Parts: sequence; C-alpha cells; structure tokens
Amino acid sequence: MIRPAALADASVIEGLWTPAVLNTPMTFNPVPKTVDEIADMIATRGCFFVAEQDGHVVGFVTYGAFRGGPVYVHTAEHTVLVGPAAQGQGAGQALMNAAMDHARAAEIHVLVAGVSGDNPHAIAFHERLGFDPVARMPEVGRRDGRWLDLVLLQKRL
Repeated sequence: MIRPAALADASVIEGLWTPAVLNTPMTFNPVPKTVDEIADMIATRGCFFVAEQDGHVVGFVTYGAFRGGPVYVHTAEHTVLVGPAAQGQGAGQALMNAAMDHARAAEIHVLVAGVSGDNPHAIAFHERLGFDPVARMPEVGRRDGRWLDLVLLQKRL
C-alpha cells in the first residue's frame, strides 16, 4: 500500500535511510538525516510517500527542486529507497508510480535521478521505469577516500 507520509513515520524512515547512507554507495552524503530533518521534509515537501507491507513502512519516495531559480520550476529530483527485506517485491515501482503521478499533477515536466555509478541496480531500476541516462559525471564525489561517478537519468512526464 502506498500512502502519503505522516510525521509519525519519520523515525521509521530514518531507520531505513541511515543504514543505506552509512553502509552502501547509494548516496554521496555520508551524514544521515535526523528524525527532525525527515519530519521537516514530510511537513514541507509536496510529495513524500511511504510503502507499507503488513502494516510496516518498508520504503519511501520524495521529490524536491532540481535547482534553484524559476526556469527549473518544472523539473524535480527524487529520492527513492526500499528497505532490504522488501526489495524486489514491487514496492519501489509502486512508490515511483505514485511520485510520477503526483509530479504530473503538479506540472513537473522532468523528473531527475542522481545515482551513484557504484549502484548499478538503481540505474537499471530507473531504466526499467523509462528513465534515460543523460550524463555520467566521472569522479565528482568523494566518499570514504574514493572518487565516485554521478549518473544522471531523467524522465519526461
């Protein structure tokens, strides 16, 4: 089941997000978001959905501004994450479908994914959803003493 995130979901989302930040190449940012930061995102972003299985939150998706300035108002960048126990069961696709439907209704024309080059599963996931790879930026991020490539994918909605 996909539903809008509630403030009460912030601690569960933090519990899903922090291990991914600390232990995977999913994100370039090595500093996890706090429960308060996540609650603020839920309260202020127009799009923040969670996936539930058996009454438990197993993933989330949100999107926000791609870049500042009025010319980018119809472009957004998203974050999607499904916990390890629920991966491969359709929650990610369901979350992305909800986010894309929301974005279309909000007159977002392009949705952008910024994916670590060390995360081929996320690249393939986005390609299956119709996202096109548009750029590979070699060694633009540095984490844990390693240079990381950023792969940008986009989908016109």
